[in-house]
Amino acid sequence: MDDTAALLSLADRMLWTAAIVAAPVLLATLAVGLIVGILQAATSVNEQTLTFVPKLAVVALVLVVFGASMLDLLADFARDMFAVVAALGR
Repeated sequence: MDDTAALLSLADRMLWTAAIVAAPVLLATLAVGLIVGILQAATSVNEQTLTFVPKLAVVALVLVVFGASMLDLLADFARDMFAVVAALGR
């Protein structure tokens, strides 16, 4: 029963870690897409590359700014996950 609780706790932490790591990229992309969509609606310009290029630039910028902390968070989770799995294997 204790092994099941440990694995469920690990799964819960995995979901939260994935959400925290994905949030900066998704929120920045959402904001840029909304702004570009409003500008396209106001100017009646319906060019597909007009939405893709700013989103791509923002994703690159977010990864440059937050990439190290995101990778550190993932590395901490992986280290803890391997420790829990190794402890369960005994």
